[in-house]
Amino acid sequence: MIGDIKNNVENEINLARQIETFISFDESGSQEEAFMIRETLRSALTRLKLINDSLPQMVRSVSLAKQLADKERLLGIERVIVKKPEQCVALRSEDKEEFLEQLQISERLLEKIRKRPKFIAQSEDAYSRSNPYARLSNLIFLGQAQNSISNGRFKDLGLDLRKANLNVLTASYVSIIFFTTFVAGFLGVILAAFFWFFSISITAPFIMSNSAPLLTRVAITLSALLLPPAITFGALYIYPSIERRSLSSRIDSELPFVVIHMGSISGSGVEPTQIFRIVGLSKEYPHTKGEIRKVINQINVYGYDLITALKNIARITPSQKLSELLGGMASAITSGGNMRTFFEKRAETLLLNYRIERENFTKVAETFMDLYISIVIATPMILLLLLVMISVSGIGVGLGVNQMTLLIIFIVAIVNIIFLWILSIRQPSY
Repeated sequence: MIGDIKNNVENEINLARQIETFISFDESGSQEEAFMIRETLRSALTRLKLINDSLPQMVRSVSLAKQLADKERLLGIERVIVKKPEQCVALRSEDKEEFLEQLQISERLLEKIRKRPKFIAQSEDAYSRSNPYARLSNLIFLGQAQNSISNGRFKDLGLDLRKANLNVLTASYVSIIFFTTFVAGFLGVILAAFFWFFSISITAPFIMSNSAPLLTRVAITLSALLLPPAITFGALYIYPSIERRSLSSRIDSELPFVVIHMGSISGSGVEPTQIFRIVGLSKEYPHTKGEIRKVINQINVYGYDLITALKNIARITPSQKLSELLGGMASAITSGGNMRTFFEKRAETLLLNYRIERENFTKVAETFMDLYISIVIATPMILLLLLVMISVSGIGVGLGVNQMTLLIIFIVAIVNIIFLWILSIRQPSY
């Protein structure tokens, strides 16, 4: 009987772990997935209750005297041999059929859930291997990168990498900068040698021998030698800060709706930690949920309390608005304030700022439209008119009609690209 009690307790522990696992997925997935999870939880809770109901009767029957071989049958206790996780379970006779029925329901639902890889496998949480380019960069320049970092260089770069959520170590990224700059320098040497002996013309022949003065040749050669590595180093160095600002803008666009969601959850009376868990599992906020999950990891992985986790993430999040929100939550929880009221007030402020930003963007778009009409539509027409007048008058400008037409088309295309790029930068995410 003591062995049966031990088996029942182990089975209850296994069922409790199974219930905890499915509770963590309860807020994610589609409605069909949520229904299957709820039914699986209900079945597991029923089995847990049936196993637990048999324990008092089994404990009372424990005695130092030698038990009869059929004492379990006299007590109304029967052993049920099933598959994992229960294996052998001792139950009351009247509970046997219900237990087996609930077990079949649970196994059938689990089989359906396992056939849905979208639910079981979360690819965004999987670890990714480093790419070959990063490994090659580390192989050649990792020592120099680590020495530079230990000497106090690239502090801002490391902070930008963390805030931009770029999955690369600071030393590895510095190695990539060094290696890419080295490759660009090698290409610069090739370009410098080319421009020392040759020059490029927009008229045929396009490549000819360089007959420019010595100072001009030296200036062009030095520019071709130094500009590629300098531009490469600068672009790679500022890329994390650009990505950080871009992520900050996307988070700020999602934040009003995140706060509204948090406010509605807090109104149900759940603890603050569960608010972050529910929002972090949601698929509606692809950029903000990364910062929310950092708070959850601070609690579950590093063992910090919620107040400390909020303050830690507030220091490293790329969004100033989210930092203020997390800091305000820490203060509200510490002072015992009403979280629902806090979220409602903060949501009003964020929504007001959101509407103002949208109105400002509308005005900016109108200004861009006027500039676009003036520069991209009117200016080429004037240039083409001048081109016709020049060709009729016979004035020579060193370029033929076809060459000037191609040049105007090229300039118009470049201006269009610049306009679209600037407009896409200024456009809000929502």
